[in-house]
Amino acid sequence: MKTQELFKVEGLSVLITGGAKGLGRAFAEAMLDNGARVTLLDLDKHALDLAVSELRERSPDVDGVVVDVTDRAATMAAVDRAVDKLGRLDVVFANAGIDAGPGFLSMTGARDPEGALEAIPDSLWDKVIDTNLTSMFTTIRAAARPMKRQNSGRIILTASIAGIRPGAIVGMPYQISKAGVAHLAKQSALELARYNILVNAILPGPFLTQLTTPELQKRFEAGSPLHRVGRPEEIQGLALFLASPASSYITGTHIVIDGGALLGRAD
Repeated sequence: MKTQELFKVEGLSVLITGGAKGLGRAFAEAMLDNGARVTLLDLDKHALDLAVSELRERSPDVDGVVVDVTDRAATMAAVDRAVDKLGRLDVVFANAGIDAGPGFLSMTGARDPEGALEAIPDSLWDKVIDTNLTSMFTTIRAAARPMKRQNSGRIILTASIAGIRPGAIVGMPYQISKAGVAHLAKQSALELARYNILVNAILPGPFLTQLTTPELQKRFEAGSPLHRVGRPEEIQGLALFLASPASSYITGTHIVIDGGALLGRAD
């Protein structure tokens, strides 16, 4: 098979949650540059309007909808509207997420009482779990209905390497939420395989996004074998792979893209 057919996403209907910035924006660029039709869902209206305006310079086939992904009814309705408009739903990037404050160690390696598990506010725990994990379930559930009717579809979840190893400088709710996302991908893949719906998780390591503070960036760079964090465009090839025929026999898989961060510091 030729490369242009192997990685073809032209004409596909794609929906991306958290699509206005960071990795979600990178996913949108990769899809639009290769002829897909894209709907972005995001809570930040200003960022969403800006993203849609800029992305339309690449392709006219992009729309944005302001949605709080923790609002289950609103998320389900937004997915339904996208399906009604485009006629089908081929690919979903469930990507929306937030950070969770400090971990139990500060950037200097000292204990940070604000990040201790007994100091984590219930409201923060609930917000992070609702945004990072429960919204993923809602998005999968909304996407499954039209995809089952089609007997086809791709669902790609943004998890994190934080979900497969413990960490000290990132807040506990983030770690746990991403661990849940990683397993949600496998559980959903098992159930939906009968309908030819493939579900996989991308596990990014340190990337330069709106969640990466300068302090975090320095810490991540120091601990990486490559001594840098990833650029959002460096995740686009993986996104294109998972959305295209190139990954037609892959489901329930975690794909790490971390510049070797899981390997540990080299020098």
